[in-house]
Amino acid sequence: GAAFWQTISGEHGLDGSGHYNGSSDLQLERMNVYFNEANGDKYVPRAVLVDLEPGT
Repeated sequence: GAAFWQTISGEHGLDGSGHYNGSSDLQLERMNVYFNEANGDKYVPRAVLVDLEPGT
């Protein structure tokens, strides 16, 4: 799950703390697909992924 969110965050121009550092209007237009905007221009994931298989 963590690798997925790191990839998606990078593709949307977010740093590790959820702040937007990108340069594309398209990134901001599509931000709400995976993220909700929180206080202070910070974005948080819209879902929690849970892996029930041990070792994956």
